[in-house]
Amino acid sequence: MCTALSFPKGNHYFGRNLDLEGSYGEKVCLLPRNVPIAYRHEKTMERHYAMLGMAVVMDGMPLFYDAVNETGLCMAGLNFPGNACYFKKQEGKDNVAPFEFIPWILGQCADVKEARERLNRLNLADTPYSDQIPLATLHWLISDREGSLVVESAADGLQVYENPVGVLTNNPPFPYQLFNLNNYRALRADTPENRLGTPLDVYCQGLGGLGLPGDVSSMSRFVRAVFHSRMSQCQEEEDGCVSQCFHLLGSVEMPKGSCRVEKGMDYTVYSCCCSADTGRYYYTTYDNRQITCVDMNREDLEGTALRIFPLVKKQNIFFQN
Repeated sequence: MCTALSFPKGNHYFGRNLDLEGSYGEKVCLLPRNVPIAYRHEKTMERHYAMLGMAVVMDGMPLFYDAVNETGLCMAGLNFPGNACYFKKQEGKDNVAPFEFIPWILGQCADVKEARERLNRLNLADTPYSDQIPLATLHWLISDREGSLVVESAADGLQVYENPVGVLTNNPPFPYQLFNLNNYRALRADTPENRLGTPLDVYCQGLGGLGLPGDVSSMSRFVRAVFHSRMSQCQEEEDGCVSQCFHLLGSVEMPKGSCRVEKGMDYTVYSCCCSADTGRYYYTTYDNRQITCVDMNREDLEGTALRIFPLVKKQNIFFQN
């Protein structure tokens, strides 16, 4: 259960909520240009674009949930259970395991156009990280300031969709999510016109949003994220846009207790906002609402070692008196 969105406002911003039943020890990680990326089926990438994002580190390498590279290309993987389907290694294809997919794209693609070209040869291989770590059932959102793609590897093969709304959640497959927006085409931010032919009171603000779904299901979160991001207004300086991005993500976040699952409950483990143009990765965690930032450009991008930044999870409250 997750929500991701692309938010071009002056600069390009890309954010996501990670909604799970608990943390897996994720950290903010900077992968410099000269840290080799060894792939299971493809040649090792000795040099690549630097990237910064949230990851679980295994054997010294980051398994990214989401990231931005130094050229401003952003990517996130979201849960896609029951629909994700991966395939055996195929000759003549670029065979990439799902856990390698984000660095494979961000390491060599400067923008969505280059990513689209790379995807023409892609086969997402059914190769788990290890016997103890099974394949994650995912689909992906790839974005730059010009547009977004959704990548879904399903039973009928690899599907790449243009994403005109820059939003992705979970099931069902993306074309159904996009079609479902037809049911909400009348939503608006201002007060709707009275067409019933009898005087009616405008008894409160926000009547244009009547019918906007408020539950935490993936289809409802998709509609809500599209509505709020499309109606969004804020100043164009970075502080204002980052604040607005977190407000947009807050409209689809999961408080503990709102979604019970077999192992406990899903909740928003963290939210992030990547400022693609400035190389900054902002995040909050469930218990720490203060925005924390890691700036890619304050680090040595020519480095040869992974930089790891543990999450600041403890609530930091400012006492004004």
